[in-house]
Amino acid sequence: MLSFLYARQSGLDDPVRLRRAESTRRVLSLELNHNRDVDRVHGNGINTLDIEVIDGRYMLSGGSDGVIVIYDLENNSKKLQYSCKTVCTVGRSSRHVHKFSVETVQWYPHDTGMFVSSSFDKTMKVWDTETLKPAEEFQFDGNVYCHHMSPIARKHNLVAVGTKDPKVQLCDLKSGSRIHILQGHRGEILSVRWSPRYEHILATASTDSKVHVWDVRRASGSLFTLDQHNGDKSKASSEAVNTAHNGRANGLCFTADGLHLLTTGTDDRMRLWNSATGENTLVNYGKVVNESRKGLKFTVSRGCSPEFVFVPCGTSVAVYGLHSGELITMLRGHYNNVDCCEFHPDFQELYSGGKDCNILAWVPVLRQPDIEGEETNSKQGGTQAAVNPAFEDAWSSDED
Repeated sequence: MLSFLYARQSGLDDPVRLRRAESTRRVLSLELNHNRDVDRVHGNGINTLDIEVIDGRYMLSGGSDGVIVIYDLENNSKKLQYSCKTVCTVGRSSRHVHKFSVETVQWYPHDTGMFVSSSFDKTMKVWDTETLKPAEEFQFDGNVYCHHMSPIARKHNLVAVGTKDPKVQLCDLKSGSRIHILQGHRGEILSVRWSPRYEHILATASTDSKVHVWDVRRASGSLFTLDQHNGDKSKASSEAVNTAHNGRANGLCFTADGLHLLTTGTDDRMRLWNSATGENTLVNYGKVVNESRKGLKFTVSRGCSPEFVFVPCGTSVAVYGLHSGELITMLRGHYNNVDCCEFHPDFQELYSGGKDCNILAWVPVLRQPDIEGEETNSKQGGTQAAVNPAFEDAWSSDED
């Protein structure tokens, strides 16, 4: 750490190196915070979490009971032990509440005054945060598994929606209507993700084992389909040609820079792809247990070097090295299966929600201060001052 500080102070290093080094150290030391609770509101499992990026203060949660909750993550009490309080709730008593399980919630990327939720009641609702009433509601023919808004879009207000229908729906928030469909899948759409690098690039995953990457400005179909064998047909059976997984493809996540795309499938595999070419980078993560019949909500760190992947895995959250594939650790604390997790890049914290109705906070271990003082020298049988090596010199003898 001292070398990073000196290099930054003297101008030898870019300041971002120190920030990345400390962020990486903090992520590697994540542990369950026993001093921080999140108010328990949901009566059933928690399916989805989202932290807004404007202030990094408010978190949304959606549950199997149809309830949506907004939490304040800030410690207003200034005490060591505190609870993240509920700001407001769309509960069962509200006439606007979703009738069935809420599968995805997401803050509007540019303003906390609005958020979007989708549910198995075949609706997607656009909410006014102040009134907690839907400003717009979209009806679909089947269960809605997922939706996503672009985090960077300035030229469109499209929400990509995945439903039981094989067609990907694009809804326009400006006009309040469905304006386009993307055809190419043959099964239910379990996950959709906009690129954080290019605002018109969209990735979709389906039960047909395929992942398509689209440019939504084109009308001629997808840009390419991810192929786990990179075009080597000798390795693929006739059924596995141009498939990303051998089971249902049910999870998508871009890296923060948008250069790579992670996918998960019920073949217990996670794969890392070059998002520009669609090439499988062949990083081996080993067996990544995935029995979810719906979309798997996992996340990637931001601001670290190297980056890390957080994946719900049974009752734990598995932490992998993004490019090495190494299993770093397992975060254990839930009493039932974990369904979602969300990384907080401002503080290098992780929040996870599960079927045990709990939201757990995983925070970095604080760096221990260096203590300079007197220590017992057992070898000499007495006490002498412990000298920090930083203050020793090479020319003085012990006898002087």
